[in-house]
Amino acid sequence: MMRSSPKVLPSGMRLCMVSALAGCFILYGLVTSGPAQALQGVWQILTVRDMLMTDYMAVGGIGGAMLNAGLLLCIAVTFYWRTGAEVGGAAVACLFLVLGFGLFGKNLLNIWPILAGVFLYARFKGQPFADHLNTAFFGCALAPVVSEILFSSRLDLFIRLPLALTVGTLMGFVMPPIAAQLFKAHEGHNLYNMGFTAGMLGVLVVSLFLSFGFVPEPVFLWETEQTAVLAPFVIGIFASFLLIGLVVEPECIQRLPELHARSGLAPSDFAAELGDGLVLVNMGLLGLCATGVILGMDSVLNGPTLAAIFSVVGFGAFGKHLWNCAPVVAGVVALSLLKGADLTTPGLILAALFSTSLAPMAGRFGWHWGVVTGMIHASVAQSVGVLHAGLNLYNNGFAAGIVATVLSAVILSLKAEKDEKAG
Repeated sequence: MMRSSPKVLPSGMRLCMVSALAGCFILYGLVTSGPAQALQGVWQILTVRDMLMTDYMAVGGIGGAMLNAGLLLCIAVTFYWRTGAEVGGAAVACLFLVLGFGLFGKNLLNIWPILAGVFLYARFKGQPFADHLNTAFFGCALAPVVSEILFSSRLDLFIRLPLALTVGTLMGFVMPPIAAQLFKAHEGHNLYNMGFTAGMLGVLVVSLFLSFGFVPEPVFLWETEQTAVLAPFVIGIFASFLLIGLVVEPECIQRLPELHARSGLAPSDFAAELGDGLVLVNMGLLGLCATGVILGMDSVLNGPTLAAIFSVVGFGAFGKHLWNCAPVVAGVVALSLLKGADLTTPGLILAALFSTSLAPMAGRFGWHWGVVTGMIHASVAQSVGVLHAGLNLYNNGFAAGIVATVLSAVILSLKAEKDEKAG
């Protein structure tokens, strides 16, 4: 008997599903905090310095953070719809990062200069903006630079405002060519290529800041009291992904081994290759397991940890599955235990989840290299933040880019030598 082809949904249907998720966030925020408090929370979020580590739930409460994230996702969906951009696996991952980091660093104010910069680059190249939408919204990793200039500078407002707009626009303009070049360095072994790009660009920006005597001051806001409120909400969302996936394609669960056999090396559009039913099931499983990691380690659910969870889930459409993520996470945990470190600390719990950016290392080279990769990443991620002063929201993507570039080159060299001797 011939097996039916995977069910692939059109871009419009995928956007409708993402819009429904945005609506869930907005509704939950309004119900949890009340409309007045949620709107006040959004205002507080818009006017805060939001470099690492700024948990929007600690700034504007659950209502403000959820409302900001949901509205940001609505804006992104509108851009994809109006431009007619193809909504493939990469776009799904991008939209989920917009949602997740709407709880942690990206807001309704600070994203616009970067979007404008990418738009101007597309016009300069004579290309449709739709072709660069993923880069534009991924590139909002450097949105805190805009807020930092606006709200922490000692300069007058009439200088700060045009300076923030100019710097943000210039960063957006140069991101597409830098991202394309840096992808060649790690050859797809780091799924968060824009984190690598934003990290490199952030180092340059911070260096310029320091040369003019502007030293960004550290920020640390980490909400710890909302786990009981947030856990049922996110668990319900990820369980619904499983159910919807089975509705879209009831037989998709039988093809999980086919998914798990994929390395995840970028670009790996699981949605186009394997169908939306299987991808939704994969995303649901990843979400439940990532949430289980947080709760199992007795950590907390808040803006940053939800951003990490939704980044794992989003890339379930573009490179991640349980089989290639687990060894890398295990490596982070193993190194932490060897060092006697507390796994519930913010840096380590985020490193454990964001390290799944390196899932293709395990998928391509084997689980043992995945563990080694995770161990190295845990150390690098704790060290590189000082280079960009916390102004790159994708700090782990920056660290993963360094690890993937170096380690993949070493592994490929060793394999080539082994193959040559065997030949």
